[in-house]
Amino acid sequence: MGDLLIRNISDALKRDISVRAEKNGNSLSDEAKSLLQKAVVDASGAGAPTKSAWEAMREILAPKNEAEAREAEEYAKIMDEIEAERKRNFGRPSEELE
Repeated sequence: MGDLLIRNISDALKRDISVRAEKNGNSLSDEAKSLLQKAVVDASGAGAPTKSAWEAMREILAPKNEAEAREAEEYAKIMDEIEAERKRNFGRPSEELE
């Protein structure tokens, strides 16, 4: 394990950490490590539950009202028809090239 030396800590901050350490039954060093760990986790958001990419996209792209829901259904039907037509014509030469 590595060591970390922090210089120029105010007397008040050292006293506050020392009081917390005594209250929690820790050494000054252990309490400082605990506080640093909590700060790193809070800053990185690692403690917060994360969403999958799908869940995040779904929130953004989900219809906001009934009209958007109808438009999304209509769009999905059109895309299904296009995909079905593409599959029917797969492998056939293009009429434009003849």
